[in-house]
Amino acid sequence: MDAQALPAERALAVEARPIVVKLGGSVVRSGELTAWLDAIAAAPQPTIVVPGGGALADEVRACQERLGFGDASAHRMALLAMDQLAWAVAGLRQGFEVGATEEGLRAALGRGSVGVWAPYALISGRTDIEESWRLTSDSLALWLAARIGAARCYLIKSIARRRTRMGAKQLAREGIVDAAFPSMLKEARIPASLLGRGDQAAFAAFLSGRDAGASSCGAEID
Repeated sequence: MDAQALPAERALAVEARPIVVKLGGSVVRSGELTAWLDAIAAAPQPTIVVPGGGALADEVRACQERLGFGDASAHRMALLAMDQLAWAVAGLRQGFEVGATEEGLRAALGRGSVGVWAPYALISGRTDIEESWRLTSDSLALWLAARIGAARCYLIKSIARRRTRMGAKQLAREGIVDAAFPSMLKEARIPASLLGRGDQAAFAAFLSGRDAGASSCGAEID
């Protein structure tokens, strides 16, 4: 497909349910980032990227340990870390546009852009979102997917994925997703898939329709 035609195709498809792609902070720091961004940029369907906080969120954890401020402050600082990574990711590709609210993200999709979520404006101060390290960008990606009525939420991690189905509780025990993820998955009622190292080609093929026999790709999370 002609890359120049993709924004127009996404804009025409804006009535379709978008997909949400959580881009793990470790992926942002990895050598696979370019390949993942290429796969996302080539997707014809409306797409919203949720970057993790990466090294910036790690620094918040370290700073909290040194200074001793509470989880509510750390939560907001981690959201700001995600905001900064959103701007970094959007700055790496033409046609990637930061949105801070549902309206901003939908407007970006309407222009044929890939939306990149900066969550602070929408999440900070909410009483229905847990302010602790139990809930991170993994669960926030699911929350956003439910909020906007996404068709599916994909979690991209720097792991060697070998299975086609994985349990949310087991993933949380292994530290692959956050502790709040299993309950958020049940509450959100949005299908979720896990992708790992080397899954970019399969992801791109599925999104483009070249893998017509598959209902999704990666590992289904249940």
